[in-house]
Amino acid sequence: MSHSPGGAGTESVARRALSAPPALGPVRLVGIDGHAGSGKSTFAGRLSSALGGAPVVRLDDLAEHDALFDWAGLLERRVLGPLRQGRQARFPAYDWVRRARGPERVVPPAPVVLLEGVGAGRRSVRPSLSLLVWLDVDREAAWRRGRERDGPEQAGFWDGWERAEAAHFADDPSLPHADLLLVPGDGGYTARVPRPGAR
Repeated sequence: MSHSPGGAGTESVARRALSAPPALGPVRLVGIDGHAGSGKSTFAGRLSSALGGAPVVRLDDLAEHDALFDWAGLLERRVLGPLRQGRQARFPAYDWVRRARGPERVVPPAPVVLLEGVGAGRRSVRPSLSLLVWLDVDREAAWRRGRERDGPEQAGFWDGWERAEAAHFADDPSLPHADLLLVPGDGGYTARVPRPGAR
């Protein structure tokens, strides 16, 4: 495995993204999905850098406390629809501290745009994806990392989140549709193609 900042896995995902045909108008939309705490945001940042600064849409900016997974309509209206037409996407980002929508985020119709967050591979989004990457981290291990990261003051939120995430993936799993599985480790990533029937 490469020990460069992105690692060989990041570089291989970047190559795969650039070679994929656009599925969202002129845009190659890359979904980065996995359990909360699995490292999606970190990988999205590294992949963005490997792609020369590809824009990142974070689903945490679209979700809300009272609507953890009820963001598909907003995503379509404010992000996917405009990008599909080759226009800038603009949406008000949610502030998790203030519990209110804040300043608008602007996303240009770049050759590659990254969509990062739990549920990025949901069925309503998949037709617009050129590539779906799953962070292959065990659910319990990922949740444990997330709780440690956020501290005890967020324990109540995590209790509710775990129930909501489990219900979401039970109804609309992303893993069976992933094009690549990404395993983090030692400062880099290993990417592999899922084996047929292994999921």
